[in-house]
Amino acid sequence: MLAFIIWLAVSLAMVALGIYAILAKKEVAFGFWANAEMFPVKDVKRYNHAVGKLWCVFGSVFALLGIPLLPGQNTGYIIISILGCMVEAIAAMVVYVTVIEKKYRRNK
Repeated sequence: MLAFIIWLAVSLAMVALGIYAILAKKEVAFGFWANAEMFPVKDVKRYNHAVGKLWCVFGSVFALLGIPLLPGQNTGYIIISILGCMVEAIAAMVVYVTVIEKKYRRNK
């Protein structure tokens, strides 16, 4: 049960990050990649909104992937959580690069 609570706390942090990006009032683009320089953005507010939605969906799906932890850490169902997180992370990167970055990147 403790593992599931920690899993939910992490997923809530991701959703909170998404809400912060959606509600950001600053004209600074919310970065997706860690330690990477941001590209020039056409419409910062819409870009932040799109990235925020991506983080909220990511956090929500991440929470659902933690359900196999409820019976205990030593169940075989934990493989669903592990593989699901890998697929989810790859899907989020693909959506960011092919949809969000492509739509909001300002041409030089």
